[in-house]
Amino acid sequence: MVIGVMEVNLVDAHGLTNSDFFNKIDPYVLIQYRSQEHKSTVAKGQGKNPNWNEKFTFRVEYPGAVVLKIMDHDTFSSDDYLGQTTIYLKELLELGVENGTAELRTQKWKMKLMDKNLEDGKRASGNALI
Repeated sequence: MVIGVMEVNLVDAHGLTNSDFFNKIDPYVLIQYRSQEHKSTVAKGQGKNPNWNEKFTFRVEYPGAVVLKIMDHDTFSSDDYLGQTTIYLKELLELGVENGTAELRTQKWKMKLMDKNLEDGKRASGNALI
């Protein structure tokens, strides 16, 4: 049962971990909501502080969560996983049903990032603005 439409505004990220030894990373974001997935453009050559300023639309149901995965695009090998965060939408969707609309203002989301240079089990962190 679809209860509405959600728009995700992907703004930028800061402090990403460089997974490429010779070049800057070329990050992009996979945004997933249930079985729906959108992919941002690749921020070619923007390195650790990419800007996207892109909007994505999803059909939403109650309850749900949005998962954002940051990846590094690689031309000659598989893309590298850099990190992810999950945004739970229960309260936002409840407000939307009650009021007809609800908005989560643009804010920073802390992301757990992979860093190949850290010991096993440890993670670096960065921020994504959505």
